[in-house]
Amino acid sequence: MTHLSLEDLREEYRRGALHEANCETNPFRQFAKWLTDAQAADLKEPTAMTLSTATRDGRPSGRIVLLKEMTDSGFVFYTNYRSRKGREMAENPAVALTFYWAELERQVRIEGRVSRVSPEKSEAYFRKRPKGSRLGALVSNQSSVLPNRGLLEAKLQQLEGIYKDTDDIPMPESWGGYCVEPDSFEFWQGRPNRLHDRLVYERGGGSDWTIKRLAP
Repeated sequence: MTHLSLEDLREEYRRGALHEANCETNPFRQFAKWLTDAQAADLKEPTAMTLSTATRDGRPSGRIVLLKEMTDSGFVFYTNYRSRKGREMAENPAVALTFYWAELERQVRIEGRVSRVSPEKSEAYFRKRPKGSRLGALVSNQSSVLPNRGLLEAKLQQLEGIYKDTDDIPMPESWGGYCVEPDSFEFWQGRPNRLHDRLVYERGGGSDWTIKRLAP
């Protein structure tokens, strides 16, 4: 039987503070400031986020995806529509995103509803991807059972031969983008003695947002 005792692991957070007076009134602008800080700190994959989905009956699952765009409408990422997450988002559009920048002792939690972006937008982004990534999208029937890796590599080799002399690779019908439209943001800043700062933005009427401080 495997047993790991982790009770004595400790980390004291002292890098910063989060005060209402210094925060943007709009959570998108506040997020942009923090993401810029994460990029300036030269963190590995600062746009990595945990996408949490759930089936219609509430069974949750999570995985890391990469943020590709933030607009006034929401947070955009791309994936296979037939993957587990794609199927779950089709059943239940309520999702959550979590960003964690450990070196800055910061976390952002976002909750909202997801919808597909337009085929034109997906196509435009697909054309910008490296050739290998586009071929990979054609190769992989994401989340399906794969008997062995050799089948995957053989299919890639075949497609590399077919598209050897062209960059015109078709976007799979099963691939495209999603946009998460938030209805709440929580910004978390680590503080000493586990008395962390937590500020929640909730959507009010129209374009207004209310800010609340939560106990740590």
